[in-house]
Amino acid sequence: GISFGNVLKKKGGNFQFASSNPMWRATIEILDFVPLSNVDYGGGIIVTDWYKNSDSNDDSIKMMIQFLTNEIRADGIKVNIYKKKCISENNCVTSLLDSNLNNEIKLAILKKASLLKKEAIEKKQ
Repeated sequence: GISFGNVLKKKGGNFQFASSNPMWRATIEILDFVPLSNVDYGGGIIVTDWYKNSDSNDDSIKMMIQFLTNEIRADGIKVNIYKKKCISENNCVTSLLDSNLNNEIKLAILKKASLLKKEAIEKKQ
């Protein structure tokens, strides 16, 4: 017979992304103004669709939120924002946006996650 030993018992990280996770829930609530294009609980990633502010005709942004841990920590979440500027419908340039908006979204998620965790603890008592 064939034996695989412990190869099939190999475990990955201990990520438990679900609706009970305060970081996950906070991110979904913070990003409720923009459609989501990819949500992967197991992989710990949320990608939004392109979002265009009504004030801007040729600029749009797309956000990618990556969870690095289940804990509510500043280094446990990574926020990337991409900007697309279109001169015409078929002439667009996409680049990684390096602005304060990344940190503002990250901070909003962390604050909301802390509040959700506090509420969950208070409900258990």
